[in-house]
Amino acid sequence: MMKKIFILLFCTMFMISGCSTPFKEQEVRTIEHGYKQMPPDDFIPKDLTIVSIGDSLTQGVGDIKELGGYIPYLKEKLESQKDIRTADFINFGIKGNRSDQLLKRLDQSKVQTAIQNADIVIITIGGNDVMKVFKQNLTHLKMETFLQEEKYYRERLTNIIETVSTYNNQATIILMGIYNPFMRWFADIKEMDQIISTWNDTSSQVVEEFEQAYFVPVADIFNNYEEDLLYTDYFHPNNKGYELIADRFYTYFNEHSIVEKAF
Repeated sequence: MMKKIFILLFCTMFMISGCSTPFKEQEVRTIEHGYKQMPPDDFIPKDLTIVSIGDSLTQGVGDIKELGGYIPYLKEKLESQKDIRTADFINFGIKGNRSDQLLKRLDQSKVQTAIQNADIVIITIGGNDVMKVFKQNLTHLKMETFLQEEKYYRERLTNIIETVSTYNNQATIILMGIYNPFMRWFADIKEMDQIISTWNDTSSQVVEEFEQAYFVPVADIFNNYEEDLLYTDYFHPNNKGYELIADRFYTYFNEHSIVEKAF
């Protein structure tokens, strides 16, 4: 009887010890699996939604292909990235819009809804604000007049970015600077370059007050480029001008990891 009990105990111990090794190996494999390297960020391409709001530069006036100015060029560049499957643009650009008019349009439900679902919001505004002052004071242009209006522009621009941020505090906001559209008409008025520079400085300062916002300058593109970049109205960019604006946007997107932050 004792012999049978001993044999039974021995067999039991053998079976337990025999099963323990596979269990440990399985446990090790499970643990090791948990530390495997994760796939890169671009393993699964993502969809990017960009809302463009502002004036004729967003609408694309001067684009003879009528595809939306800088938008098709920027879209092509973004979708060439491995981590982006589609870059969908929603265009709310209206020719002639000033900052006060854009601020009112932000109350529209369709604009609000689009911004709420956006990853990035691009704004083009300010050129028509300068143009309004210019037209109203054509016969007696004074720097003081532009500087006074610039203070009101600062307030409106701040309200625009604050409103966009209220609708979507996760979206990255990109504000494009303005360029001197009067270089062909009034090349002898040297103060115009100074006025444009001052307004761009104001825009940049406003943007710096917001963590998720970036200022993209473009004045140098039109001042220094040898080829004609303006449409036949000598005010809006032509297709080459819009393409260079898109190049500048894309450069800033990469420099500041805009797409990565959007995801």
